[in-house]
Amino acid sequence: MTNKEITCYCEVIHEDVVNKVKENMSPHNELNKLANFFKIFGDPTRISIINALDLNEMCVCDLAVLLNMTKSAISHQLRTLRNANLVKSRREGKVVFYSLNDKHVQDIFEIGLEHIRHLQDNKS
Repeated sequence: MTNKEITCYCEVIHEDVVNKVKENMSPHNELNKLANFFKIFGDPTRISIINALDLNEMCVCDLAVLLNMTKSAISHQLRTLRNANLVKSRREGKVVFYSLNDKHVQDIFEIGLEHIRHLQDNKS
């Protein structure tokens, strides 16, 4: 099959709508960054960490016990979350505590969870 065979030959039906949306679409580079941002949320371990940190700040050791994982595995995931600016840390003596970086992260997690629960409720 060639590209010509799978190309859509639709005519624009609502040109005004297409033009309005085109003018207001976010730039491609922003959409790529957003897609990469959501990829971070696409890992169950990272979501579990975000869930825990949504409830309370925690250290690596406590997260490891909570999630039944090694400290090394938790540290690796926290590094990814930190690099994405989703979590922050603070040191208290020798212990480093992690928390969500800001209200936006909390809102994204909680709204996503609310949506999942809403979908489950509507299946009943």
